[in-house]
Amino acid sequence: MKTTKNYVQRMARKKVMVDASIAAATKQRGLLLVLTGNGKGKSSSAFGMAARALGHKLHVVVIQFVKNNATTGEEEFFRNQANIQWHICGAGFTWETANLAKDMEAAHKGWSLACEVLKDSAINMVILDEITYPLRDKLISLDACLEALVARPTMQHVIITGRGAPQALIEVADTVTEVQDSKHAFRAGIAAQIGIEY
Repeated sequence: MKTTKNYVQRMARKKVMVDASIAAATKQRGLLLVLTGNGKGKSSSAFGMAARALGHKLHVVVIQFVKNNATTGEEEFFRNQANIQWHICGAGFTWETANLAKDMEAAHKGWSLACEVLKDSAINMVILDEITYPLRDKLISLDACLEALVARPTMQHVIITGRGAPQALIEVADTVTEVQDSKHAFRAGIAAQIGIEY
């Protein structure tokens, strides 16, 4: 059983290590975060960071590369907030459209907008939601994407979501989180739930 004295000593040692790590982190610059993997919650995590940024009065732009309608709870909520622009540029799931020309046109529309936003130093945070899919399907040039990300304003944060993030993107990112799927209600025959999936 842990004693109060042992606990206090252990926390004191931990505090020394944490404080040293914080003191050593002196760089200030925008981060490139990649949220990938097969699990649920990548976009949800990105939108949580958007809420955090808005709480600090930062300017946020969301560009969605797959979703093609404004019926999600997050879009409904954020539409009423100050300092955020929300752009739905997708054509829908590619297995639904099965239309290469339509999917390519939608991807180019979103990417063209992203290129403008990634040059704008007044934008503090950019969320490129589900951009990994048009990158995977070569609807957007990976090289052009990497070039734009590297050349963006120094203090601009970018969050990229989607399964199967390319290795080159992972390598240039500052933080990469892989969301793993251990269990999902859908596989048990439970339909997508409002407030949870959309």
